[in-house]
Amino acid sequence: MRNGLYSIHIRMLDGVRGRANGIILLRDGRLLGGDPYFWSEGAYRVGDGTWKGELLTRQHTPYAETSTRPVFAGREVSTGFSGTFANDRSEVFATSLVGSRSISFRATLQWLAD
Repeated sequence: MRNGLYSIHIRMLDGVRGRANGIILLRDGRLLGGDPYFWSEGAYRVGDGTWKGELLTRQHTPYAETSTRPVFAGREVSTGFSGTFANDRSEVFATSLVGSRSISFRATLQWLAD
């Protein structure tokens, strides 16, 4: 994985309805990112066209009152991920532990800048 700023697009799996989009900064094995409601920090390791890591996600801004509640709302969430990369793009599969529930998702990262 190339150091730099990436866009990230997340699609929940396992029948969970949800999507998220944000940015993530990768720099020498550390990552930091977020969206309008959550921020994440963690670490990763790179292999030959593959990478894996872990991160913690926390909420920084409450959602406006709606009939839906975000899956991660108000919780510190631990996530493990692994994926592949080529050129300026990566596909990742991840699993998050939300309370006692395990939730999977796929994410696509696209390099934006150094």
